[in-house]
Amino acid sequence: MGPIDYLVVEFPGNRMTGEGLPLLVDLVDRGLIRILDLTFIRKDTDGSVTVLEIGDLTGDGKLDLAVFEGASSGLLGQDDLEEAAAALEPGNSAGVLIYENLWAAPFAAALHRGGAELVASGRIPASVVLAALDAAESAP
Repeated sequence: MGPIDYLVVEFPGNRMTGEGLPLLVDLVDRGLIRILDLTFIRKDTDGSVTVLEIGDLTGDGKLDLAVFEGASSGLLGQDDLEEAAAALEPGNSAGVLIYENLWAAPFAAALHRGGAELVASGRIPASVVLAALDAAESAP
């Protein structure tokens, strides 16, 4: 099994254009990731939270996420949705995605067979990487 990651992507003003969906489908189709859970939530201006059905999220009459309907492994629980909702501003919505990095599974298996053990992992935020690159470019 490859590493499991999650994303919470906020959509200000509940504006979901669906522009990223073809790219997500492409990642799945190419076998790079496997969607384990995909849920959408909305935080109303009064702070109440609603779990949205996967369907016509953009309001154009098309089922935008039909390909992901039923993507529910059970890893994403009510407490996770509450934590995600706490990060949202009122009046916004979010997609909550849990996915397996299939591309890494053969690499991890080979390392394990060779006796290697993962001792640390993490993620560097893109903003930190960009700031470091900018600083490196401007250094004498």
